[in-house]
Amino acid sequence: MGNSETFGVQKGHGEEIINWLNEQSKTHKGKLEARLYGYTVTTKNFGEFEMFSWIGDVQIARKLIIKASKKFKIKIIEGGYKPKEKVFKMKKFDFAKVKKGDKTVGQLEFAVSRFGNAEWEIQNEERH
Repeated sequence: MGNSETFGVQKGHGEEIINWLNEQSKTHKGKLEARLYGYTVTTKNFGEFEMFSWIGDVQIARKLIIKASKKFKIKIIEGGYKPKEKVFKMKKFDFAKVKKGDKTVGQLEFAVSRFGNAEWEIQNEERH
């Protein structure tokens, strides 16, 4: 069982995509449950995204979010990429790809404090 809070969908499509993801997971007997958590991030290069969290199989999550991007013709954030170095820092970092269908259009670096209930913030972004 995996989970991530650094997945997102283009603003204005959150409810529609989350409902579709959960329906697809049930239809194909997958182990995935996604839900919006009322947080939006704004990027300089890619626009605004409604962030969502999910619990379940990471392979199913990645496959379905890319499928949603193609079906609804929207950009998505595919998060959950961890840094390779194992250095303890005051912040947690996560890396994500911005995709439109199968095509990666950019990368994002998220950070959040290890302490408290802070929201993920974009530290860096890069276009491809």
